[in-house]
Amino acid sequence: MNRATPQAGEALAAFTQLLSSTRRGARLARLLTVTEMLSWEVPQGLAERAELVVAELAANAVLHGHVPGRCFRLSLTYDRAAGRLTVEVTDARGECEPRVPAPDAGPDDGPDDGPDAEAGPLRTGGHGLTLVTALADHWDCVPHPPSGKTVRAVLTTPAAGG
Repeated sequence: MNRATPQAGEALAAFTQLLSSTRRGARLARLLTVTEMLSWEVPQGLAERAELVVAELAANAVLHGHVPGRCFRLSLTYDRAAGRLTVEVTDARGECEPRVPAPDAGPDDGPDDGPDAEAGPLRTGGHGLTLVTALADHWDCVPHPPSGKTVRAVLTTPAAGG
């Protein structure tokens, strides 16, 4: 396991792990996130949001970013002083960019979490990035050469007293 745990007084903590592109790998990503959040003493609200964001991004990496024989990578960086957590999930399929469905998308309307999700209000999938959008301060997708992509979400704690 690749891991840099902060020493007392350090403001930055980081964790990176390659995981199998399987349901078990996605579950492990979530569990590892919970473990790191506890060890870094991240505020509970931020840790809970991070757990859900990682679960959704890891599930998308497995479902939509899977390439046989290739893993996905989970990276977490916590800036204690700024109260900012950055979650990055990198997979091997750069041509399959994530998109959030429009809130008023009808049965025949476009973008969703991936190419195989049903459209429409009764679909059983395609809500993951809507959840990420609601929980993260912002998220984006950047190319990861030679052929992958990284979906990055930034979560912050509310200002003290606000």
